[in-house]
Amino acid sequence: MGIYAELGEFLRSRRARLRPEDAGLPTYGGQRRVPGLRREELAQLAGVSAGYYTRLEQGQSPNASDAVLDAVARVLRLDDAECAHLYSLARPRRSVTRRRVAAKPEQVRPGVRLMIESFGDVPALVMGRFLDVLAWNPMAHALLAGHLDLDAPNRIADRPNIARMLFLDPHMRELYSEWTCKARSTVADLRLIAGRHPGAPELSELIGELALGSPEFAKLWAAHAVGDCGTAARTYCHPVVGTMALMAEFMVLPDDEGQRVAVFNAEPGSPSEAALRMLADLTATAAPFVGLWDTKGDRP
Repeated sequence: MGIYAELGEFLRSRRARLRPEDAGLPTYGGQRRVPGLRREELAQLAGVSAGYYTRLEQGQSPNASDAVLDAVARVLRLDDAECAHLYSLARPRRSVTRRRVAAKPEQVRPGVRLMIESFGDVPALVMGRFLDVLAWNPMAHALLAGHLDLDAPNRIADRPNIARMLFLDPHMRELYSEWTCKARSTVADLRLIAGRHPGAPELSELIGELALGSPEFAKLWAAHAVGDCGTAARTYCHPVVGTMALMAEFMVLPDDEGQRVAVFNAEPGSPSEAALRMLADLTATAAPFVGLWDTKGDRP
């Protein structure tokens, strides 16, 4: 799907979620033919002509001004992440940038790798621009994917991908107590990424694989939800040390386009902190996590 088709679908999905009365428009009863605001109603509220807004939604106004985009965002009640997504779709990057991004496999700078290794008993990893795991310390590996090879992120062809694991790996479905919530936030994050990197072949391949392999992903992707990963509190049902409530902090690396560091912590003095310490002890003794993660066997 082209970037301007994505723009049209995004705008239509946001129009559909607003009722006329939510926008202060009079209603006259009767059944509306389409849900949400009509194009002409949105155009009226945004202060542009219906024809101009129609061209914008059809991708025929690539030079829309900040004032127009801001007005549309205001009427549609877009949050910060959705506003950023609107601008990305309305003003896609040049194809030369897309080719450059696609041609060079991502790498982790040595300083960043040393940083996450220095976290010790605190799980930490580096995600690439398309949610590939570029590096993780032993604790992050033990927390999220003990059934995989610790060295997998170092091999480009074998790199784990957070979205792929979440939707296609049954271990990940069992790991998250609220898997549906995690799935929604991951797809929303992936939508935002897609707007920043239109046409990137690696991302298109990933989205196609997930849409074919997971009906749940396909349904969430079609909803056009957009959101940026920030602080997230999640409950993990770990197969070795049991339930843990952890806070995940995501930090953007300013010198590495699209790369982020994720760090996982437990509340001091909590049972979750004790479970995390137990996991650290097992990791330090090189416990056989692969066998313990086996979903077909008995859990301890």
